[in-house]
Amino acid sequence: MCNFADYMVGAQSPPGAPAITSLLHLFSITDNNHDNNINQHSTPMAEKEAEAREAAGRGLNFVEQIVADDLAAGKNGGRLNTRFPPEPNGYLHIGHAKAICMDFGVAEKFGGTCNLRFDDTNPVKEDVEYVDAIREDIHWLGFDWGDREYYASDYFPQLWDLAVRLIKEGKAYVDDQTSEEIAAQKGTPTEPGVESPYRNRSVEENLDLFERMNKGEFEEGARVLRAKIDMASPNMHFRDPIMYRIIKTPHHRTGDTWKVYPMYDFAHGQSDYFEGVTHSICTLEFVVHRPLYEYFVKELADDSYCPRQIEFNRLNLTYTVMSKRKLLQLVKEGLVAGWDDPRMPTISGMRRRGFTPQSIRNFVDRIGYTKYEALNSVALLEHAVREDLNATATRAMAVMDPLKVVITNYPEGQTETVEMENNPEDPTAGTHSMPFSREIYIERDDFMENPPKKFFRLAPGGEVRLKGAYIIKCEEVVKDAEGRITELRCTYDPSTRSGLPGAMRKVKGTLHWVNAPTAVDATVRLYDRLFNVENPAAETDRDFRELLNPDSLKVVDGVKVEPFIAENANPGTRFQFQRVGYFTPDYDSRPGALVFNRTIALKDSWEKEQKKNG
Repeated sequence: MCNFADYMVGAQSPPGAPAITSLLHLFSITDNNHDNNINQHSTPMAEKEAEAREAAGRGLNFVEQIVADDLAAGKNGGRLNTRFPPEPNGYLHIGHAKAICMDFGVAEKFGGTCNLRFDDTNPVKEDVEYVDAIREDIHWLGFDWGDREYYASDYFPQLWDLAVRLIKEGKAYVDDQTSEEIAAQKGTPTEPGVESPYRNRSVEENLDLFERMNKGEFEEGARVLRAKIDMASPNMHFRDPIMYRIIKTPHHRTGDTWKVYPMYDFAHGQSDYFEGVTHSICTLEFVVHRPLYEYFVKELADDSYCPRQIEFNRLNLTYTVMSKRKLLQLVKEGLVAGWDDPRMPTISGMRRRGFTPQSIRNFVDRIGYTKYEALNSVALLEHAVREDLNATATRAMAVMDPLKVVITNYPEGQTETVEMENNPEDPTAGTHSMPFSREIYIERDDFMENPPKKFFRLAPGGEVRLKGAYIIKCEEVVKDAEGRITELRCTYDPSTRSGLPGAMRKVKGTLHWVNAPTAVDATVRLYDRLFNVENPAAETDRDFRELLNPDSLKVVDGVKVEPFIAENANPGTRFQFQRVGYFTPDYDSRPGALVFNRTIALKDSWEKEQKKNG
C-alpha cells in the first residue's frame, strides 16, 4: 500500500519525460485555504454531520442518499468532491447533461466541490475544439468548476510510476500477442481464459520492454502492458486487462513525450485518487468495471481515503441516438450541418435550437436517477422546453405564409400603434408597440373561402378579431388568373380596438397579423425529430441512417415579422411567434437577412400524427 503523498511529490518520470510536478496545487493547501485539502474540511465535522442528517430528511435520490450517509459517517474526513470526466473526442449531448447535473448538482447540494477532468488518454480521437466546446456547454448549463480543471494527462507520470511499481511487484507484464489473440484467450463468462505465453516474463525483461515501448521502438499494436490478475476470474474484466497500449500520435497537451497511453480502467480510478475525488459517479455500464476500479485504486488508497464509484441509469431518449460514434458519422457524412445542428441531441445543438438551460435541468430532475435502464419519451423533454419558454419567451407576431388584407374603410396613409403584451405570464415583462395600417398580412390558412362547420377563422362575410387591434369583416376575395387568392378586402369596426368599449363585442376567432408596410422578411427553419422511429437503437436489421426523418428540416422563406422582432433578433433571444411556436435567431442571422430556428411548436402534434399514420 502506498502513501498518498508519494504520488503527489517526488515520483520519478520515465526516461525522456518531463519532471513530475507537485500535485499539491490541486488541493490548494495553504494556511488560509483548505477548501480542497483532502486532510482538512471547510466546516466542523459536527456541522457537516448535521447537514447530512437534514438532507436525509428531504427527498433524495439514491446517489444523494449515499452521499448524505457518507458525510454523516464522516468518511474521507467529511469531504465531498465529485468530478465530471468527459473524453475530448466529441461534443456533449443530452445524456452528458444528465451526468453534469448529477456530478455538479450533488456537490452543490451538499456543499462540496466538483472537478472538470478531461479524460485525454487517446490522442488519436482528441481535439482542442472539443475541450473548448465542453467548457462552454457546462457553463451554459449553469455550472462552474472554479480552478479545478484537470486532465488525465496531468497524471501520466504518476500512472507510469504506478505501472512500473506493479511490474516490479510481479503484478503486470508486457504481452507481445495481437489484440485478436488476446481476445481469443479471454474465454467466456462460463469458461476460464488461457494464460498468455508471455505472462511469466521476468521483471527485468518487462521493465526493459515497457521502457522501449515508450521510446517508440515498437509499432502500434505490437505490445501491450497487462495487469496480472486472474485468467479464471468470473469477472471477465479481471482476466489480465490491458493497462497500456502503444500510440504514436502526438498528444494535444504533451506532444511526443509519450508513446504509451493508459487504458480507461487503469487511468480513471487513479486520476480520481490523485485529485481527492470522494464519489466517482458514472452510468450503469460501469457496474461491471467497478471491481477493477477498486482493485487498481486500492494499490494507492488506504482506510483514511478511498474514492467510491456509484452508478446510475444513463439517459435514453425516443427518436434519438446517443452513440457518439453514430453522431460523429452523421457529422462527417454531411447528414447534419455539424455538431451544433439544431436537430442533434448535442447540448450545443439544443442551445442553437433555442432550448434553455433551465428546461434541460428541469427535464433531468423530472426523469430522475435510478439503477434501471429506461427509454424516456422525448415528449417529456419537449414539455419541459415548452413550459420554460411559456414562462420566459417574449410574445411577438410573425406570419409564415402571408396573405395580404386591405382594410378598405381604414384611412389611406394613416398608421397607428397598438400596445402588445410581451409576456402574459410575467407582469414585469412590459409591452411593445406594433404599427397598424390599411394593409396587413394574415396567415393564408387562417382564411377559407368555403369553410366547414366550426371553422372560426376568417371567411367571406365572417368576422375575426386581429389580436391587440380591431375586429375585421371579409367583404371581397381577390384572385389571380389561376384562381389563387392574392388578396382579401375587409372592413374594420373602429369601435372595437382593444381597450375601447366596443372591444367587448364577441367574435369566435382571433388572428395574429403583421403590418404590411413595416413587415420585415425572414427565413424560418422548421426543425423536427431527427429520426422517424421511436427507438433507432432497437432497429438492428437496418442501418441507422435509413431511419432519418426526411422532414426533420423545412426551410420557409418570405416569412413576415413585425419590426419589434427584427429590432431584437439578438443571439439567445427567445420569442413566441403567437399561434405558431417558439423561435430563436440562428447563428446565421444578421440584419437584412434574418434567420430564425423553430425551437418547438406550441403543441405536440407528433404523437397524434404517429397514431394516425399507425
